[in-house]
Amino acid sequence: MANAATADEGKVLYPLSVVGILLAMLFGFAVLPRLFTPSTSAFVGKDAPDFTLDLVANGEAPQISLSDLKGKPVLLDFWATWCGPCQAEAPVVNKVAQRFKDKGLVVVGVNTSDTPGLAAPWVKSHGITFPIAYDPGGVAGKYGVENLPTLILLSKEGKVLAVRTGVTTDAELERLVTAAL
Repeated sequence: MANAATADEGKVLYPLSVVGILLAMLFGFAVLPRLFTPSTSAFVGKDAPDFTLDLVANGEAPQISLSDLKGKPVLLDFWATWCGPCQAEAPVVNKVAQRFKDKGLVVVGVNTSDTPGLAAPWVKSHGITFPIAYDPGGVAGKYGVENLPTLILLSKEGKVLAVRTGVTTDAELERLVTAAL
């Protein structure tokens, strides 16, 4: 009887421990970056640094320049193909990009710290529709990006409105974007 009770306890404890581990990982990826990264960046309220980057996916031109986007709110999504939280956030950013495209929002994915050529196939296989630029190392530094994913929302006037590090929910991203429109 003691062995049967131990076996039954194992059947219950194993799934609970797996769920506990998964919840801890979710907390680690989604919440911890916000606890250790201030929600207000030194860049908020300042002019966004200009850049020109090569587009590697979903572009109408070979390059994109921030100065060409003045007059429109811009959401910069700093990410990499190897970044699990970036992969989790990509569909959220894509939905927001599609939802607010007709209201003037421009979303630009800025692929960082990847080997050139990795972003385009990843974007295509995951159905991402907004333009993706490749940053060989300079733009992320200009914006103080230290962790991925990082979202930076810019006003129509080119000022930094918000900086979000870690996975951002659809509702939170919609709230930020709506305030910029």
